[in-house]
Amino acid sequence: MSIATKPAPDAAPAEPAHEHYARLLEGMARAVATKGYADTTIADIVREAAVSRRTFYEHFTTKSECLIALYEAASKLALRAVSEAFDPAQPWHAQVERAITAYFDYLAQDPALLRTLFVEILGLGMPGLAARRRVNGEIAGFIQAAINNGPAAHLTSEMAMTVVGGINELVLQAIEQDRVGELGQLVPPATRLVRAVAAESAR
Repeated sequence: MSIATKPAPDAAPAEPAHEHYARLLEGMARAVATKGYADTTIADIVREAAVSRRTFYEHFTTKSECLIALYEAASKLALRAVSEAFDPAQPWHAQVERAITAYFDYLAQDPALLRTLFVEILGLGMPGLAARRRVNGEIAGFIQAAINNGPAAHLTSEMAMTVVGGINELVLQAIEQDRVGELGQLVPPATRLVRAVAAESAR
């Protein structure tokens, strides 16, 4: 679940600010994958990112702010994986399984980071909840637009969010039961959920 590509060791000393930002997200990702969010310090993040503590504070005020940025960046990549799995030439119901499979395949790439992003974000209070709401809204909007692209289906925004919430709960349950490696087994129930909700919304 790579967030960005770390520059080569011989990269020029004066890097653009966005390069430092990307390296900090990668540093956070590696640190939490190794130690967990609770035990990760800013010193761990900057060491993994190969930048200074001063550089960290040029981009983030707190460790939690960095985690939220990582969460949003990883979620955008997950949405990209889902988007790339869609084929507009195919009926929507034939694409649902492909898209959900792509989503779960992306999440399963890094079980340690997945646990951090899905579980720790819930412990950050209102800022974390707001970030989760933004991300879920983007995913729900994509699902709604993709399904409503077909003439025989209709999904309201409320039902699209219901789908996202249901799939998130399936993922959280797999994390709690230490079955992240078996996310692929959630494709059938998640697919049935999307199809059932879309069919109900069309009535």
